[in-house]
Amino acid sequence: MRPTTSLPVADAGASASPHQGAPARPAGAAERAGAWARVRGVVAPYVVLTKPRVIELLLVTTIPTMLLAEGGWPSLGLVLATLVGGALAAGSANVLNCYIDRDIDQVMNRTRRRPTATGEISPRAALTFGLVLGAVSLTWLWLVVNPVSSLLTAGAILIYVVGYTMILKRRTPQNIVWGGAAGCMPVLIGWSAVTGSVGWPAVLLFGVIFFWTPPHYWPLSMKFRNDYAAAGVPMLPVVAKDTKVAREMIGYTLAMIACSLLLVPAAGMTWVYAVVATALGAWFLWACITLLRRAEDPARGKLRAMSVFHASITYLTLLSVAISVDVFLPF
Repeated sequence: MRPTTSLPVADAGASASPHQGAPARPAGAAERAGAWARVRGVVAPYVVLTKPRVIELLLVTTIPTMLLAEGGWPSLGLVLATLVGGALAAGSANVLNCYIDRDIDQVMNRTRRRPTATGEISPRAALTFGLVLGAVSLTWLWLVVNPVSSLLTAGAILIYVVGYTMILKRRTPQNIVWGGAAGCMPVLIGWSAVTGSVGWPAVLLFGVIFFWTPPHYWPLSMKFRNDYAAAGVPMLPVVAKDTKVAREMIGYTLAMIACSLLLVPAAGMTWVYAVVATALGAWFLWACITLLRRAEDPARGKLRAMSVFHASITYLTLLSVAISVDVFLPF
């Protein structure tokens, strides 16, 4: 039998030599790594409550609006100040939404892992965190940007937390239609940050996002229909047939396209934006029509509601890019 060999092990108090493997990690470095891990463990759940991906989508619409309002590049400081204030405000609204909805979040598979649903963050801690974020955001925007932007931001938080979460969400299938107005506010905030007021182009951009919201959110509600039904939330796909939902999505999409094209004369956009906005609108409209045709006749294929959800995000992102580029075209 082959004799076994063992590697030499250094004494606890001895330093390892190059021939005995990698040097032991200094005690100070290990303590710092452990402390950092503990901090991340505490901070990460709070970050989750702010719904970072939702914040990203909201901020995507703010920068193009600021570019349009300025007719070029606003000052970098103003852009950063507006984005910071907007992110804090959106985070506040999302945290307060999680605090209020923690009971139904426990029922829904999509949300049951939220820290307020699992108990990882206590209701009191979540409420305090949300209120502090809101107070900081409004104070920041008032002092660093302007009072108009701060007041519009306060309105956005109230619409989402009180209007949508507390009043509409559990009572009416029109919850996301009117409650979705909160998600339209970043364009008004971005415009007012540059101009100190609200102009017609900002109102039309508000309309684009307002009419975009139902065909964006209802496909998600279709996918999680059973979740919403179990939680007692009357999203339209829960209480209506898919054909009715798809028809309403088409109606809202047509209104969205109209607002996007009215921006051409209202903001002096070029033919480049007009062509891109028309093409994007037609593409997204066809996605909604395809959803309706499959709802009417399952033989045409699976409903694939989530493909419309993802298409809506692509639409809004590319339209925002088109607005940003058009501002700098020399004709």
